[in-house]
Amino acid sequence: MNKFLAAAAAAGLTAFAAPAFAQNIEGSIGYSSVDLDPGDLGAITARVTWNANDIFGIEGEASFGVRDETVAFAGPPAGTADVELKHAVAVYGVAGMPVGENGRVFARVGYGTQEVEASNTAVAVTGDDQSVNYGVGASWFFDGRNGVRGDWTRHDFNDGGDADVWSVSYVRRF
Repeated sequence: MNKFLAAAAAAGLTAFAAPAFAQNIEGSIGYSSVDLDPGDLGAITARVTWNANDIFGIEGEASFGVRDETVAFAGPPAGTADVELKHAVAVYGVAGMPVGENGRVFARVGYGTQEVEASNTAVAVTGDDQSVNYGVGASWFFDGRNGVRGDWTRHDFNDGGDADVWSVSYVRRF
């Protein structure tokens, strides 16, 4: 009988916890402008955010390059090279606070990895690097479920370089 009561209690808690967990999930998709030396690149960025409460959360992010940049290339052979973001992925801890009924401001810090390719008619070079990422942003929900998000994130690469990423996204709460 005790096992039956324990199983019933666990099932009841699960029935109430699952919807509460799901209500704290946000998905977003948008465009990111990547200010990376030697060029400005563009990417489509998708995110999934789980907010544990009104203050803390966890976020996963994946970006795929959609805009390349042609830059001067010293060679050999000298000329130009196309620089392209292949992909970037990261995970963040997020801390924020509500602003009014529909707004939210947040800060995030995390760790990521990126792959960039530079190519010209003679050679293609692909490089990847890891980074510590940190930034701030805000979101605004029109009807409680659909909204927009803007954010800035700095990527400090292990090799000593850095990048500034500006993003604008559509956000959906589930």
